[in-house]
Amino acid sequence: MSARSGAPLEGVVVADLSRVLAGPLATSMLADLGATVIKVERPGTGDDTRQWGPPWTDDGTAAYFESANRTKRSIALDLRDADDLALAHTLVRRADVLVENFRTGALDRLGLGYAQVAPDNPGLVYCSITGFGSGAGADLPGYDFVVQAVGGLMSITGDPGGEPTKAGVALVDVLTGKDAVIGIMAALAERERSGRGQHVEVNLLSSLLGSLVNQASGYLTTGRAPGRMGNQHPSIAPYETLRCADGSLAVACGNDGQFARLCKGIGRPELADDPRFATNAARVAHRTELVTSLEEALAADTAAGWQQRLSDADVPVGEVGDVGTAFARARALGLDPTVEVGDGHPPQVRHPVTYSLSTPVTPTAPPRLGQHDDEIRRWLADETETP
Repeated sequence: MSARSGAPLEGVVVADLSRVLAGPLATSMLADLGATVIKVERPGTGDDTRQWGPPWTDDGTAAYFESANRTKRSIALDLRDADDLALAHTLVRRADVLVENFRTGALDRLGLGYAQVAPDNPGLVYCSITGFGSGAGADLPGYDFVVQAVGGLMSITGDPGGEPTKAGVALVDVLTGKDAVIGIMAALAERERSGRGQHVEVNLLSSLLGSLVNQASGYLTTGRAPGRMGNQHPSIAPYETLRCADGSLAVACGNDGQFARLCKGIGRPELADDPRFATNAARVAHRTELVTSLEEALAADTAAGWQQRLSDADVPVGEVGDVGTAFARARALGLDPTVEVGDGHPPQVRHPVTYSLSTPVTPTAPPRLGQHDDEIRRWLADETETP
């Protein structure tokens, strides 16, 4: 196997023993940064998400799998088979990073737990991803939807008086995957200083609680759990969607100056001096009257028309669109939101960070199940070969 060049994590070998989303997304980001990621999958079926369709790509791959597995190499290993298990042990011994999301204790029974592999590979950064930690919650299966429910996210998402609602994407898995990358990068930095690896643990519930920011702080300050407010903000107004002649406009006025420009832009400058609306606290207290006054003025034009006029006036606004219009907007802004990964595969979302010095690798298509078996087995058999 040949190493990539010029990327920040060039030469870092990642043993990817994870599946579904949080772990594979984390290792995909490491691959973007140049790490050699070897994805270990079950023979025959592979990662669960290979079957999570529709939609499917032209070559029959589930689009879900494509989203988190680019630029990896796949080997199919049956960890119940002695020979395949021995190869997995060799891979872990030669890896710099291991990422896994097995049930707590499952890898220990295979001799692949952190305490078992660290003596032979003391520099290994071993990242475990669980749903609810490795203590009292170790036996609880970690699924994003369940964690959104028990972790409070659904309780603050949706319309007032309506049903608790999940986010439109597996947001907790995504946040946990990013937390895993942060933990891994911090552990690699520590290894540069001390030469020692360590066990990094992340779990979905902790990542969700860490993402609740002001809502969590509000609860910890008052002891009162926040509720659903639809598109409104509990502490800022106007910071919500407002009806226009043909649709909705997201308006986010974070200070009095922005609110004054909004009022002037919609032809109602006097609202900025109204005692009910002169300060943010007053606007929050009189939100119903504020929204009524703003929507009366906004009814005079379309959401697109107001977006242009108010953006020109330096008011933070945006027409409510969909995923397609979001990509179109990013392209129009020169953000180059997608990259090609090869024939038969759809474009993928570009690595979201730009660097003034380092350069992410050019991504390649997610691997077919076991696509790199021969290549990886040769490398595992030859201690002198560079991955």
